Amino acid sequence: MKTAGKATRRTVLVIALATVGGWALAATDTPYPERPIRLVVPYSPGGSSDQTARIVAEQLGRRLGQAVVVENRPGASGNIGTQEVANAKPDGYTLLLGFDGTLVVAPSVTKVPFDTLKSFQPVSLLVNTTLAIGAHPSVPANNFSELLAYSRKNPQALSYGTTGAGSTLHLGGELLTAQTGIQWTHVPYKGGAQALNDTLGGSTPLVYTALATLQQHVKSGRIKVIGLTGASRSPAMPDIPTLAETGAPGFNVSSWFGLLAPAGTPAAIVEKLNREVVALMKEPATRERFLSLSLEPAAGSPAQFTALMKADLARWKNVAERGNIKID
Repeated sequence: MKTAGKATRRTVLVIALATVGGWALAATDTPYPERPIRLVVPYSPGGSSDQTARIVAEQLGRRLGQAVVVENRPGASGNIGTQEVANAKPDGYTLLLGFDGTLVVAPSVTKVPFDTLKSFQPVSLLVNTTLAIGAHPSVPANNFSELLAYSRKNPQALSYGTTGAGSTLHLGGELLTAQTGIQWTHVPYKGGAQALNDTLGGSTPLVYTALATLQQHVKSGRIKVIGLTGASRSPAMPDIPTLAETGAPGFNVSSWFGLLAPAGTPAAIVEKLNREVVALMKEPATRERFLSLSLEPAAGSPAQFTALMKADLARWKNVAERGNIKID
C-alpha cells in the first residue's frame, strides 16, 4: 500500500510538472505582440519628444504588425509619465520615450520618484538632439572663438537663457563655463520658447537650445548660431562648426531620446524590440525624417544604452556637485 501511495504521488508530481512545463512553453511560444503597444511620452504634444515618438511608433508598428499608440502623459517635468511606465506591468505592452533631462540630469539635481538604472530596462537609444548656442545680432562675435575672446575681455557681460534650472542645457552651460573659464550668467526660463523670444528681442544676448529651434530665425537674420555643442557638425547646417573645433577641445553635450521598458520585461521581448528599432533606424526614409528635424539617429544595443545612461548620471552628478546646483 505504501509503495502504491508513493507511486501515485510520483505520478501526480510528474503530471503537475508536465502541466507547468506546458504552461511555460505556451507562454514562451505566445507571439509578441498580440495586441497594441502603448508608447508613453512624458511631455506635451508637439515638441521633439512627441515628434520622435510618433515617427518611431508608426514605423515600429509597421514592422511588428501591431499598432503602437502614443500617449502623452505630461507633468512634473516628465516625472509623471516616466513613473507611470516604471510602475507598469513588464510585459512589453507599455514602453517609455525616455529623455536625458528626466532620466539622467534631473536625478543629479533633485529627488525623482524612480531609479533610472533599476526601474527600467533600456531597449535602445533612438536619437541625439543637436544643441547650439545662438546669439542676438548685436553680440560682437560670429563664432565661438570670437565669443570666447570677447567674454574674456568683458567678464560677466553676457548671459544665456535655457529651458530652466537643472535642465541639460543649464548643466551643459555650467560645464562649458567651467571648462573655458568664462563668466556667463545663467537665465532660467520656464520653457525654450520664452528663452528664444528674449534672445530674439535682445534682452538675453545668448540662448542655449536645440538647433532646430534656431534654424528659421537664422534664415531671417534675427539670430546667429555661434556653434554646436555636440561631438560633430549637423547635416542640417554643415557650415556651423562645433565648440570643440573652435575653442573648447573635447566639449560634447547633446540631448537624447531613447526607448525603455519597465524593469523585468522578458529578454526575448527586449531583444525583438531592439532588433526592430535598429532596423527601422537604418531605413533611409526614416533617417531623413529625423535629420530634417535636426535629430540624429543613434540606435544601438541595450547594453550600449545602459552604459550611456550610467556615464551621463556620473557626469551630471559631478557637474551639479561642483556647481552646487540643487533644485527643490
